[in-house]
Formats: sequence, C-alpha cells, structure tokens
Amino acid sequence: MEKKAGDKEKGKKQVPLRLSASLWNELAAWAEDDFRSVNGQIEWLLTECVRWRKKHRTDDGE
Repeated sequence: MEKKAGDKEKGKKQVPLRLSASLWNELAAWAEDDFRSVNGQIEWLLTECVRWRKKHRTDDGE
C-alpha cells in the first residue's frame, strides 16, 4: 500500500516519558475530571501550551 505525502504529518509519534508518581497522580485526576485518558490529557496540555506560545510570541522570538 502506498503512503500519501500527508500521512507522515497525520501519524502520531511515540515518546517515552518519565514522570514522578505525584505528577502522574495529578494528571490522572485532571484527566478523569475532563473525561480523558492520561495520555490524552498530556497531549491536550502540550497542544494548548504550543498554541499559547505561538499566540504570545514576540517578533524577537521570545
């Protein structure tokens, strides 16, 4: 099966991540409140942080 040019961009990357037990517990509780998995909550949180950074970036890159 041939892959289309946009397939790579749509795929998700796997990233091993080490978290403290306390941070994991906080994320798990937050995820439960938002009806998400912990993985989904981390992905949402990172996406929101990147959006915020892009929105608040100044012309000098900071």
